[in-house]
Amino acid sequence: MAFECNIDARGKAARLRMGMLGVAGGIFLGFSTLAGILPSNIGYLMAAGAIGGGAFAMWEARMGWCVVRAMGFKTRL
Repeated sequence: MAFECNIDARGKAARLRMGMLGVAGGIFLGFSTLAGILPSNIGYLMAAGAIGGGAFAMWEARMGWCVVRAMGFKTRL
């Protein structure tokens, strides 16, 4: 399956920023869980979700492809 570019340079930049913030937030959540601020049963799950979502957003930026736009929804960027 070939991914067809469906976002412009502004959309790529926005997704890259969003992805970097997601990964950074996930790392913060992971360290907060290690420090005992968050309970470990949910803290690590939240950290993994944030890091995974951020990594996916950065992958979308790199590919120039947006899953939401590919499903037919219109986005502002």
